[in-house]
Amino acid sequence: MGASPGGRSRHAADNMLCCLSMKRYGKRVAQKAGLEPGALIHIGEKRLAQTRFTIIDYDAQSFDEKTIDEVEASYAFKDTPTVTWIDIQGLQDTITIEKIGKYFHIHPLLLEDILTTGQRPKMEDLGESIFIVLTMFSLGDEDEILYEQVSIIIGPHYVISFQEGEQDIFGPIRERIRGGHGLIRRLGSDYLAYALLDAIVDNIFVVLEKLETKIEAAEEYVLANPDNTAIQTIHNLKNEALFLRKSLWPLREMVSQLEGSESDLIQPYMERYFKDLYDHTIQVIETVGTYWEIIAEIRDSYLSTLSNRMNEVMKVLTVFATIFIPLTFIVGIYGMNFDYMPELRWHAGYPTLMAGMLVLVIGMLIYFKRRKWL
Repeated sequence: MGASPGGRSRHAADNMLCCLSMKRYGKRVAQKAGLEPGALIHIGEKRLAQTRFTIIDYDAQSFDEKTIDEVEASYAFKDTPTVTWIDIQGLQDTITIEKIGKYFHIHPLLLEDILTTGQRPKMEDLGESIFIVLTMFSLGDEDEILYEQVSIIIGPHYVISFQEGEQDIFGPIRERIRGGHGLIRRLGSDYLAYALLDAIVDNIFVVLEKLETKIEAAEEYVLANPDNTAIQTIHNLKNEALFLRKSLWPLREMVSQLEGSESDLIQPYMERYFKDLYDHTIQVIETVGTYWEIIAEIRDSYLSTLSNRMNEVMKVLTVFATIFIPLTFIVGIYGMNFDYMPELRWHAGYPTLMAGMLVLVIGMLIYFKRRKWL
């Protein structure tokens, strides 16, 4: 039996997603060919000149924030009763990443995932810690959609976050910690991790609002100017929506695993928070799906507009060709080299023939007009 149209559409979409993923990451991942598993090399863009370390340590009564130059300064916060957030920006310093991995018992394969950007969003329960990796989306200076990988380690009293660059959206969380607003200072590391994930998902809505604006502008432009620029705009929007879909589908699965996790690191009261995060993730996925359909409709409108314009051109050419067919026939008759053609010697023959041909053309135009072919 042949594949259903829906199955073919999903297969085509999967192939496009695969090609997009290969285009973005294939060349970079190829740098690891031949290396042993767990080899720590940074695969991705070097977005910062130097790796930055920020430590925020807090509980309900106290708060301390510092920037450190040496990773060893973070070791003292591993077993403290307070909650510690170790934020690392920049992944090019693999020696430092390896040091923090050894001290906080992060498996080399997980360190490899942290350093190899472009990972599929996932969550792994390691017993004494939980590992999370996902994609963070943000807007650039010219409203282009930027993305970077964020990895999070959840420990008993600490959270370690790894960011590629300085496209940081965690500023509001820092302000809440500094000011003691909300629940964040009264709850543990599991709530801090939830807050980071919630900030990432909420920022996707900001990105989607900008994408919606781009789609609306593209729709107006395509209908007015179906040119090569329009098809390039559609192609760019399609790639952005495809990459969002690719990143968000596994994000839903990851949040679902956190919601149903039985790890001792996640308290039972966190279930409602992760359920709310899961609902936001579903909403984001549905919104991206809607945008994907709208982009497909814009592409169809572009093709329909081109087709209509081509039909108009063909209709005009066909009318002209139809008008000249009988004229060509008449001219062909009187262009024959017969000796006995009485009209050839008739003094009024030429003007009569021209007048007849003109009447024929006018009559055909009137006929086409009445049939609404013109």
